[in-house]
Amino acid sequence: MSEADPGPSEEDDPERLYVITRGRSGPNGETMLDLVTLIVSRSDPTPALQPEHADILRICGSPLSVAEVSAYLRLPVSVVTVLLADLLTQELIEARACVPQAILPDRALLEAVIHGLQKL
Repeated sequence: MSEADPGPSEEDDPERLYVITRGRSGPNGETMLDLVTLIVSRSDPTPALQPEHADILRICGSPLSVAEVSAYLRLPVSVVTVLLADLLTQELIEARACVPQAILPDRALLEAVIHGLQKL
């Protein structure tokens, strides 16, 4: 290989990703995680955990989205979802749906409130 083309980096190595996920291409079971699902750790990492699992527990002390976890770990989202599913199964993390966008009240209701306040 030339100096200009250093080859695949450690984080792009398909064999490494295969080992991290233990050969799985997706989460087991009915785990529904999307890019905006918020992840919060429920415990501290233990020595028995895989390093990537421990990293997730460390960085998710405050809520992070699946996309943010993927970016911080420099791993593909597909790999991160497998790791998160493992941690969910072990109840070491909590997955929260993102906060839904607020539904605005009906315009007629707002006008009625304004008229009522003006009459006071």
